[in-house]
This record gives sequence, structure tokens and C-alpha cells, in this order.
Amino acid sequence: MMNAISIQLPSGYLELLRRKRYSQSTITTYTIYFLEFMKYHRTEDLDAITYQQINDYILELIQHKKISISQQNQRINAIKFYYEKVLGRRKQYIRISRPRKESKLPTVLTLEEVEKILQLTKNLKHKCILMTIYSGGLRRSELINLRVADIDSKRMLIKVCGAKGKKDRYTLLSERLLTELREYYLQYHPRTWLFEGQEQGKYSATSVERVFQDAIKRAQIRKYVTPHSLRHSFATHLLEQGTNLRYIQELLGHASTKTTQIYTRVASNALMKIRNPLDQNTT
Repeated sequence: MMNAISIQLPSGYLELLRRKRYSQSTITTYTIYFLEFMKYHRTEDLDAITYQQINDYILELIQHKKISISQQNQRINAIKFYYEKVLGRRKQYIRISRPRKESKLPTVLTLEEVEKILQLTKNLKHKCILMTIYSGGLRRSELINLRVADIDSKRMLIKVCGAKGKKDRYTLLSERLLTELREYYLQYHPRTWLFEGQEQGKYSATSVERVFQDAIKRAQIRKYVTPHSLRHSFATHLLEQGTNLRYIQELLGHASTKTTQIYTRVASNALMKIRNPLDQNTT
């Protein structure tokens, strides 16, 4: 990554990100990527850079830095934010080339694999973390932002506040998880955040990843999976048991059913009903 310390963001860039209530992770990402863009074009008038120069810059990053599709999109967003939001040039940069969308299917754990992970996780706090992600289909950021008060035991729901898109939603709280959480509460006494790290602050995202990967090793699961795979598994297992896709969309907090429909390509219930022609008796 280029050293961008000597270059300052243009006036209004950071302020507008904050006024629009972008998440801190997005602000950090946009800042780093736009400073790199500025450093690359440091001998030119920033406000006179054309869409073709931006395309050339992105192409060089693809060829020489091997940036991912996700990073390519993030860098384009950081650049467009300045020209379109800060400077107000709404339609002048539509010819910046976007990468084709990847059509990767999520990796899903089976019900048996999820159970094995939980059974082999003996640390109560770690077990509750994994169970909570799976029970509610939560993103990692949503888990670490849960407060003790977000567990609604009367309605058997988990309240997810300020999730992606700044939207609140409710998702499922399993009875089994509630039993574990009550024991966890008595043992750990969390005050504000449901899962607290050092000095009663939020549990860190890297710690969640470490807890999950340790559990995967114990369960001897060879798939490439992350904590987000528990969210994918939650959605897929609901679909396989016949839950309406619209309800799954609400539980996951997806803005569109198009995002949720990917799980119809992963769910095995329909595919398992198809008889393989190789297995048919041809005699």
C-alpha cells in the first residue's frame, strides 16, 4: 500500500462521509483508497481528472497489484464519492468500468457439522458467540454490536440495531440458545455489550474469527468457511425446512429478495428429490 501520510483529503470529503453516517470501517477504507488515488495523480489537478484516467488507474491496480473484484469496487466507490457527492458531478463518471459480478455460491455447513462445532466448543462464552450467529443469521459486526437488552426472551427474538443500511430488525432467538445465554450471563456478568472483550468493551471481530476457526479445527471440517458461513447456513437450513423466502429475507435484513434468492441455489431439499439417471434400473 502506498504511503499517503503526506497528502491530505480534500475539504469536505471526510466531513460528508460522517454527515451521511457511513460506518467507521467504510470511512477508513474510502480514506485510504482515495488518498492513494490522490498520491498517484499528485502532479495533476485533481478536479480535472477524467473518467478515462480513472479507468487507466484501476486497470494498473488490477494488472500490477492484482486487486480483487471487491477491492476494485471499493476503490471506484471511494473515487466516485469525491466527484459525485463532494463536487456534485452526478452523471459525469458513469463510464467508469465496473467489474462483472462474481456468481459464487456461499459455502454452507450441514446441520450435523454445525452441531459438531457447538458440541466440541467447551468454552461457554465462545459457544454462545457461535450459537448466537447461527441462531439469528447474524453478520459478525451485528454480533459484536449486540447489547444485553437486545435479547428479548419474552418474544424469543434478537433485536439487531443499526445493521447494514442503518436498519433495525428482529431475528430468531432459539430456546436452546436462551438457556445457554442465561448460564453465560450468570458466569460472565456482561454489562452493556452482550459479548465483551477487555475492559468491558466490545468483543473484537478478529476474536470472533479466531473462536470460529478454532472450532472448525476441533470439528475437523475441511471446507473453507468463515463466521459468515454460519449466517449462510442459517438461511439455507431455514429454506430447506420450508420457510418462505420472504421471511428469510426479513430475518437476514436483505433489502431485496434477489440477494436472498442465492440460497435457492444452495438448498438441497429440491435437488435431493431428483433421481440421478445413473441410479435408475435400466435392466
